[in-house]
Amino acid sequence: MSWSFETDNDFQEQLNWIDTFTREEIEPLDLLFRGPGDPWDPESPAAAAMAPLRAIVKEKRLWACHIGPELGGEGYGQVNLGLMNEILGRSRFGPSVFGCQAPDSGNAEILAHFGTDHQKKKYLQPLLDGNIASCYSMTEPQAGSDPAQFTCQAVRQGDEWVINGEKWFASHARFSEFLLVMVVTDTEVPIHRGASIILVEKNTPGMDIMRNSAVGPYAEQGDGVHGYIRFTNCRVPADHLLGNEGEGFLVAQTRLGGGRVHHAMRTVGVLQKAMDMMCERVLSRTTKGELLATKQMTQDKISDCYTQILQYRLHVLYTAWLIDKHKEYNREVRKEIAAIKAATPKVLQDVIYRAMQLHGSIGVSDETPLMTMWANIPELGMVDGPSEVHKVTVARTVLREYEAAPGLFPSYHTQTQRDLAMKKYGHLLPNEE
Repeated sequence: MSWSFETDNDFQEQLNWIDTFTREEIEPLDLLFRGPGDPWDPESPAAAAMAPLRAIVKEKRLWACHIGPELGGEGYGQVNLGLMNEILGRSRFGPSVFGCQAPDSGNAEILAHFGTDHQKKKYLQPLLDGNIASCYSMTEPQAGSDPAQFTCQAVRQGDEWVINGEKWFASHARFSEFLLVMVVTDTEVPIHRGASIILVEKNTPGMDIMRNSAVGPYAEQGDGVHGYIRFTNCRVPADHLLGNEGEGFLVAQTRLGGGRVHHAMRTVGVLQKAMDMMCERVLSRTTKGELLATKQMTQDKISDCYTQILQYRLHVLYTAWLIDKHKEYNREVRKEIAAIKAATPKVLQDVIYRAMQLHGSIGVSDETPLMTMWANIPELGMVDGPSEVHKVTVARTVLREYEAAPGLFPSYHTQTQRDLAMKKYGHLLPNEE
């Protein structure tokens, strides 16, 4: 049986280059282009700064590695993507420079599987090239995390779908060329059999963005990237339905499973960046006559962070390995994706809070990246489903592997097990006949 934690030498060389490139060329973008939409908006000034970097990535054959060669990507497996993304996660521009940014990466997969030839020509290739942005619109303001509360409906009228309702937190809607919108197309069946996904082009009459929310405080409210959208008799062609009617959640799974694990991969990069800052800080500051690094309370924090990050990273890579192995999001894979998704906000909270403590006042100021990292933690506990929902998924899947005890006492009841052991080995005990 083969079991290895080593990375192929050739790919390790690529990872080393990605690491240097990210630190030296991409991370500086975070300091200058700080608008909510800068890494994703094709019209942002940051797009011009990213263009030469993207050209280098494409020349290195590291562009859109999550997409297969038939669509212009490199078709890397999830383990390789994990090793790449844990580096790219150091910068919010990292995924965009390498052509694997959310939500465009997942939306491209949906279009590749379910789009018409016309839609692929008009939207898929420009999306893969990084020339346009897209939006995935599922959440509704009244529904929270419960799809059963969705009310945004689409009704078929001749050769069109007519959409009415509201959507919330539609990320990147304001600068997207198209939106993939989850709508109710059959109210007589449970939502998981009555929802569909429809492609809605930008500027379609009847689709109005009411406002754009940002995560965390920004100087001007309404300048964020998460759209609050109202559909009023919004008409789209019938062939804009992606997949079959009523199979919206099946279509969505094409992107959601991969999206969740990619969030976790990039989180490893955030954690390692916080760890790097923490270690440099404690080796640079002296208090009460000695370095912070020599104090036991500091060493306690460093040790806990190291262990948590390594455990989390290995779980993420194990999940990636399972996806590569099964080539589908089966029950085993979904369990691990849910587990790492639920673990993400907790490990971030623990590591970043310790890092801020060891930095002192500068750690809670705008003079280090730590407070920005901290502000993003709640978002990662909610996007792609709240942590509580994923914990329920994990627990239910784990419990399927067990059975209730057959009798009054547990199967591991000491006296019962001792009696069974006596029947098997008791004759070997001294003074036993």
